[in-house]
Amino acid sequence: MPRTSLRSPSATIIFHDLTSQDDWSILSLSTESTGLLNVSAKEKILAKEDTRLALIRAGRKIIVEKGYNHAGIQEILQAVGVPKGSFYHFFSNKEEFGLAIIDYDSQMHDRIVEHYLNDASLSPLNRLKRYFAFKVEEFETLQYREGCLFGNLSQEMADQNEPFRLKLQEATDRWRDQFAECIQAAQNRGEISTEYPAKVLSEFCLNSWEGALLKMKVSKSDAPLKNYIQFMFGVILK
Repeated sequence: MPRTSLRSPSATIIFHDLTSQDDWSILSLSTESTGLLNVSAKEKILAKEDTRLALIRAGRKIIVEKGYNHAGIQEILQAVGVPKGSFYHFFSNKEEFGLAIIDYDSQMHDRIVEHYLNDASLSPLNRLKRYFAFKVEEFETLQYREGCLFGNLSQEMADQNEPFRLKLQEATDRWRDQFAECIQAAQNRGEISTEYPAKVLSEFCLNSWEGALLKMKVSKSDAPLKNYIQFMFGVILK
């Protein structure tokens, strides 16, 4: 059986051909001639976490491009290079996997939003402007593909799957509240009018952004995003 080894400071892990088996069920250590110590339980746990994360990242990339219903488990497994047993070791079904991807994307998104909106070196309004400038640059790098996972899945899954709808609502509500806090800070400094409540402005701001992302994907240009920024900061958030 073909084998490859992965060395750690304390052990040499041997992975056999896992085409039809769970990779963790037949994990073994090469101690026949090396005299090396067995791999620790902590190392096994870390390796498992790496595999789970790799599956989630690959799944996110495929789903954001093709949609949930057109993303095949086999395609995701091939992208990561692991057998089917590895997938079902971590996820009982595709739905659970999809919900885990939303959680992952939400956590990553929260960190990005916090990085920009909590930047004390800038005024609250300029934090918002800097965040959207970053997003425009990001989508330019992506050649105006993909869009927002939350928006894509909301269109595709909200009417089909209640757990997905609730998970997406939770993620988008948190995103709205993060923006509302920054808008409120801008209102307190006199940078933005207090005519409308911060949460109302935040809701409109993000709903409009999702619409701009849809038009961006259709036009394959940054024009809808730049129009959004011009109108949002020239008319609404002032």
